[in-house]
Amino acid sequence: MIDEKLLNYFETYLTDKRKNLFKKVLEDRTRHFSVVLEDIFQPHNASAVVRTADIFGVQDVHAIENKYTNKVSRHVAKGSQKWVTSRRYKKDGDNTKVCLDHLRKQGYQIIATTPHNDSCLLQDFDVTKKSAFVFGVEAEGVSDYVKEQADGFLKIPMVGFTESLNISVAAAIILQDVTTKLRNSDVDWQLSKEEKDVLYFNWVRKTIKNVDKIEKHYLENLKTE
Repeated sequence: MIDEKLLNYFETYLTDKRKNLFKKVLEDRTRHFSVVLEDIFQPHNASAVVRTADIFGVQDVHAIENKYTNKVSRHVAKGSQKWVTSRRYKKDGDNTKVCLDHLRKQGYQIIATTPHNDSCLLQDFDVTKKSAFVFGVEAEGVSDYVKEQADGFLKIPMVGFTESLNISVAAAIILQDVTTKLRNSDVDWQLSKEEKDVLYFNWVRKTIKNVDKIEKHYLENLKTE
């Protein structure tokens, strides 16, 4: 539950323009699609995907860390990491399994992005199904485990000599395409009111400098009233 009084207090530190921007962006946020990064070791690639997710309104990014640590470059992400909900899986060697199991429990079908098999072409992809798009490690692509567990495969049509795209480029093309189609569909893709309220509170909090001190001061004043 959101502490409404605390939220109202925090809001006094924001301009109306800022608050309205948060509310506007939330109207275009979705959890119908989610992004999974499996063992991405180059920070600029992971950061660019996070930035892309934010741009196209995909709220959740899941980072699997079996071999490599997922790092975000602030220079590349441009602050987008503050607005996207990231979850890291790094406890043991079965991180991919843990991630996929979690997503399935949330109702997602697992879609491996790969050009190396009889994948569904991007233009033919069914956007009505709740989907988590898995992007694999640079050069090698998604793991064999992901391929074995995937509910489907997706590829971007290519007609040149090169048979693959940089992960950040591939993610941008896919997310732009599927989110555009989603918003033109009859699918109920928007966040619930509760989800919007939680994200709004978190965004407001992240915007305020020295927010912990401000919150502590607020709570101390409550005790003395």
